[in-house]
Amino acid sequence: MEPVVIKHKRTTLERAEKFISEHHFTDINLRSRLYPKKAELASISHFEADGRIPVEEALAGKYTETKIGQSFGPTWSTHWFCLDIVVPDEWVGQEVCLLWNSNSEALVWKDNSPIQGLSGEHKRHSFPLANGPIWKNQCRQKIHIEMACNGLFGAGDNGMIERPDPNRYFTLAQAEIAIFDRRVYDLILDVEMLHDMAKHLPESTERGYQALYTVNRLINTCKVDDPSTYQKAHAIAEEFFKQGNGASQHTLHAMGHAHIDTAWLWPYAETIRKCARSWSCTLQLMEQYPDFTFTCSQAQQFEWVKQHYPVMYDKIQSFVQRGRFIPVGGTWIEMDGNLPSGESFIRQFLYGQLFFQKEFGKTCSEFWLPDTFGYSAQLPQIMNICNIKRFLTQKLSWSLVNKFPHHTFWWQGLDGSKVLTHFPPGDSYEMKGHVKEVLFTLSNYQDKGRSGHSMYLFGYGDGGNGPSEDMIQRLHRIEDTDGLPRVKMSTPDEYFSTVEKNDGDKLCKWTGELYLELHNGTYTTQAQVKELNRRCEILLHDVELLSSLALAAAPSEGFNYPAEELLRLWKLVLLNQFHDVLPGSSIELVYKDSMSHYKDILKSGRALWNTAFNNLTASQSDICPLVVNTLSWERSDVVIVPANEEETQENSQSPSKRLKLDSDLLQVDVYSNSLAIVLVPSCGYTSLLPQECQFPVTIAKQGDLYELENQYLTAVINSSGHLLQLSMPGTNRNAMSDGDHGNQFVLYDDVPLYWDAWDVMDYHLETRKPLKEVIESVKVNDLGPIRVSLEFSLKISVSYLKQTITLDAIAPYLKC
Repeated sequence: MEPVVIKHKRTTLERAEKFISEHHFTDINLRSRLYPKKAELASISHFEADGRIPVEEALAGKYTETKIGQSFGPTWSTHWFCLDIVVPDEWVGQEVCLLWNSNSEALVWKDNSPIQGLSGEHKRHSFPLANGPIWKNQCRQKIHIEMACNGLFGAGDNGMIERPDPNRYFTLAQAEIAIFDRRVYDLILDVEMLHDMAKHLPESTERGYQALYTVNRLINTCKVDDPSTYQKAHAIAEEFFKQGNGASQHTLHAMGHAHIDTAWLWPYAETIRKCARSWSCTLQLMEQYPDFTFTCSQAQQFEWVKQHYPVMYDKIQSFVQRGRFIPVGGTWIEMDGNLPSGESFIRQFLYGQLFFQKEFGKTCSEFWLPDTFGYSAQLPQIMNICNIKRFLTQKLSWSLVNKFPHHTFWWQGLDGSKVLTHFPPGDSYEMKGHVKEVLFTLSNYQDKGRSGHSMYLFGYGDGGNGPSEDMIQRLHRIEDTDGLPRVKMSTPDEYFSTVEKNDGDKLCKWTGELYLELHNGTYTTQAQVKELNRRCEILLHDVELLSSLALAAAPSEGFNYPAEELLRLWKLVLLNQFHDVLPGSSIELVYKDSMSHYKDILKSGRALWNTAFNNLTASQSDICPLVVNTLSWERSDVVIVPANEEETQENSQSPSKRLKLDSDLLQVDVYSNSLAIVLVPSCGYTSLLPQECQFPVTIAKQGDLYELENQYLTAVINSSGHLLQLSMPGTNRNAMSDGDHGNQFVLYDDVPLYWDAWDVMDYHLETRKPLKEVIESVKVNDLGPIRVSLEFSLKISVSYLKQTITLDAIAPYLKC
């Protein structure tokens, strides 16, 4: 008869915790029996690769013997290991695994195929040598391991999110085989879940104390040294978890996820390998758990895996057809939500959906953007245009000041377009299946009563190898357990369809921008990337326009529309719009990659521009220069024109002599300092026919003040370049505030709380320091009548800035 003992909550909880602890009583507790027998490998040999090489090259490398305890590096290097494994005969019929810990990311290869990722940070050190118990013909094996000398977050000190240490080395701490006792594994998870229910359920509920008494009874039943007691102890837990819920309980739609930043604290090339490490783990779990589903975004990452890991990609295609490996998002990458042009947003969906349709025979019905730093109010309209009516994100839970009031709602754009929107209320897309997370998901949900369903995305991201077996096993235990929300393996379509059918008319509506109250510093970081992004967007627009006109004008003369090259260039633009690249929150290596892409785009794009224009204007006279306008409205503007034929021929970038009135604010080919006003039709070109300047622009100096005036405005500027007055001629209304002035350059302290490249905190406004020291006095560059301009310089610490202020005769604005 079991003795009656009063269970003190704290001591009982600690008893359960120590019973499965990795740190306490590890010689006698249950966890110490998880691997009851271990053995050394027959041999370990090592080959230092020259970069990220294909597996064929790696297998042909020259391997030399190595041993546990040796360190490998430096940062970003790759090391391959060949492992000879001999399983003792007496282990046949039991589950056997390889235990490998290089304190870094790694990938297991077998028969020239990637099998499973390994991760130092998340203690994913185990690789099963067979699918279930090992048999005699499997006792002798040779496998390879590709070790990457970086961790989950690149190579910052102690795994911190910071710039990488270029000279980090990673130590091989474990390499052995072991028997894996699944009975002990099941019991460890039983104890963990019961312990967590007892700990985290409210004191006011009886269910937590039932869990407490159950876990105590389980421990009393389980004799660590007597495996015959394991099944009886497991049955106690099973009986508890089978005590089901009522029909009104909130339902968590659980689905695996592995959010992998396309670049961030590592370069693009490492992301390719992170995808392989994570998705190989996912495929392995899918073969083991038939109800397991996995959501995966970003067509670019699918394309990378198709190119570099074709065997793995074939498996992915198979599971996609079975509805378990689920492409989501419909975009090329998870882009920034504010900076790309409208055209780029459309292209993200266009190329993403085309890829998914071609590769999998289906498109995505939801936009999936969990981690960007804010969301333009125009996105619902763009989504609707692209046949997307559903949206998932999570990042707004990071807002520093105000908590967003909804988790499931209708998001309405500027034109009235609506999308059904969901923020997983666990405030994470990296859930682990823990009781605490499940309870928080329910308590945090802002739309109780309006909807009884929410998403639960589980899995490690960024190379942590996605969902784990532990997570799936935890969720299976609480599918329908009294005291907790219901949990079911689900899909995005099942979740959204359920909400649309049952709750759509009860949900609230949010109109306009979804603003993240954090990371606003990203919109002033890496300015060169932002500029090049826009220049490339404009360039490719212009190439497509001119190529289309050239094809339409002379289809019989053999002009080939550069469709394939434009697709390649657009994909590079879209890639660099990833939400940690374009905003400016990545490491230096990433920007070396992105600059290389932009150089490629600009070089090829300009060549395409010239080819298209030359074909379009082949029949035109070569005597007079041509002026090009690629915008969709007629423009009257100021251009710089060639002074003579010799200078034209010397400076022209192509056989056709032309001036560009392109989309980029009067960027023209510069031949000389002669100016002219031209009138150019929309989406077209004309011969250079200067227009009469009917209303000249003037400049007058009064003391240290300069007055610039044209028919539209008057501007008064002092010797420091400050704008003192901006008004319409003939009026007394000054757009500048009294006692203040415009065009000021001001410095602020940039010391955020944590995210150094991401954040600008509100207190920075208290550190305002205007720049006042003039290096050079104002210089007048243009005196009219078509243009007047001033140039001045200011000192910034040990640097300086130079600025030109321009007013054109026909412009209703001042350019600085």
